[in-house]
Amino acid sequence: MIYNRVKLLRTEKGLSRKELADAVGVNFQTIGYLERGDYNASLELAFKLADYFELSIDMVFSPRPFKSIAQELADAKRAAQ
Repeated sequence: MIYNRVKLLRTEKGLSRKELADAVGVNFQTIGYLERGDYNASLELAFKLADYFELSIDMVFSPRPFKSIAQELADAKRAAQ
């Protein structure tokens, strides 16, 4: 399974599934399937989404579950000390 942050990134930008789908050239249902983990993005779609959000692919997709934002912030704080 490939994990992703598509829903988090989409809602952070205040986008509907349709708006994001239109921006990357897919059906809005594809975005829903991605967000639920029912579908893995093709490499082409992964690049389009990462480019749209201005992030690297590994910030949007991962073979391992992402840490929560709170956990990532706590880890960064510990690393800075």
